Amino acid sequence: QVRLVESGGGLVQAGGSLRLSCAASERIFDSYAMGWFRQAPGKERKFVAAVSWDGTNTNYADSVKGRFAISRTSAESTVYLHMYNLKPEDSAVYYCTASTVTGTATTSRAWYTNWGQGTQVSVSP
Repeated sequence: QVRLVESGGGLVQAGGSLRLSCAASERIFDSYAMGWFRQAPGKERKFVAAVSWDGTNTNYADSVKGRFAISRTSAESTVYLHMYNLKPEDSAVYYCTASTVTGTATTSRAWYTNWGQGTQVSVSP
């Protein structure tokens, strides 16, 4: 089974930066969208960012626009989430996801078929 493996989470002070990485174990997502969702304790999993199959189109949640940047490299089958000016409310488990249905940078969880195990991001005040 294809795996998505996240890395790069950790503890950072407010205003700091982190970069999350997600590598696919096989190159089956090169023609499909990839993205990131996050889930805080006691809350539902929410959309953060998505990138189209060719990396030319992106979508962001309003709460992270201007602070987060998503990118991908086909050669490495990897998607990145660069997070800047982090806030305590960004604290959550971040999940990498990939679609086998669409190549557009969709914000809808329903279009994503594969998920990573999650990586914790904690932002202290």
